[in-house]
Amino acid sequence: MLLAVLAFHSLVAKPFYIPSTSMMPALYVGDRLVVSKYPYGWSWASASFHLLPRSDWRVFGATPEYGDVVIPVHPVRNEDYIKRVVALPGDTIEVSDGRIILNGVPVKREVVPPVRIPFEPELMCSRGPCLDNFLAYKVRMPNGEQFFEPPTYRETLPNGATYLIIDHADQSRTRLGEDDLDNYGPYTVPADHVFVMGDNRDESADSRARVEKSGLGGAIPLENIGGRAEFITFSVDGSASWNPLSWYSAMRGDRAWTTLRPAIAEQTAIAEPSETSE
Repeated sequence: MLLAVLAFHSLVAKPFYIPSTSMMPALYVGDRLVVSKYPYGWSWASASFHLLPRSDWRVFGATPEYGDVVIPVHPVRNEDYIKRVVALPGDTIEVSDGRIILNGVPVKREVVPPVRIPFEPELMCSRGPCLDNFLAYKVRMPNGEQFFEPPTYRETLPNGATYLIIDHADQSRTRLGEDDLDNYGPYTVPADHVFVMGDNRDESADSRARVEKSGLGGAIPLENIGGRAEFITFSVDGSASWNPLSWYSAMRGDRAWTTLRPAIAEQTAIAEPSETSE
């Protein structure tokens, strides 16, 4: 039975837990989701618990699409990350003042109303200084509820994949020392690699950040991608205790069964010289 479970988790799908804020607003700390193992073929990274040695082989290999949320394994440590694909093999990517420039063309980015993120400091800020970064965006409702409402944008990639990101710009150096996440490149993605970024742009140790700063140190080899995030199964807000009566109230019921595949916009992703909808 254990071998059957291990095989299923390695070849078909496995559960995944979100421990950090790097993919907000798509993913909250405490989200549980399903990762499918077969969309890009199988490699050493597919095996649960990283039981296989690192190698460059792949079976039935395929390339992710723009906007896919994937599970890259860190280039040095056997640690799974979760990030969004923003550049494919052969693309030249640059980040300037927080905006992605892909093959010389700014990716479309529109200002949208701020997302409302529950104020849960014990949970969302247990692994970094994110609370300090978000305090400026805390609001209190008349009924006493508190939320973060950080600057939010809708980004659209060349294939029409569209999703929300958080970018509070001037805080970009806070989490990762001297790595300026708002300015990067130009960088050409090698063959059989993809460039990935977190949706919470100033709180994500991704392809922009150095390995010694917990980042991915550039594009990720396709054999290091262990699967694609599909949907959220359930989510808990961190208020649960040993008492089973607290478990139900800790559930974020509105997040269950939320898809993690990007929506597809009808219009193209070519941006105007300046941001729209300001």
